Amino acid sequence: MPRPFLKRRINSNPNVVFYKPRGIPLRELKTVEITLEEWESLRLKDVENMNQIDAARSMNTSQSTFQRILTRAHKKISFALVHCMAIQITVDE
Repeated sequence: MPRPFLKRRINSNPNVVFYKPRGIPLRELKTVEITLEEWESLRLKDVENMNQIDAARSMNTSQSTFQRILTRAHKKISFALVHCMAIQITVDE
């Protein structure tokens, strides 16, 4: 039986939850979803320039879990950019 899901601390909410390539209607695009915790990990590490240990503490998780969340987010964003897909931040967790 898997461990119960721990609630991560999210200190900021996104102002926009959808990003898409300009000039292509959304109905014609496939969508990649990133979770709110993936968005927060990107914000802390890449925007706030926090090291992983401090960012993990900020999210109330371990450094190794933070690394997995961040890696997952980077892969999803990269995949969406390379394959011209929309990116949706899911905020209803």
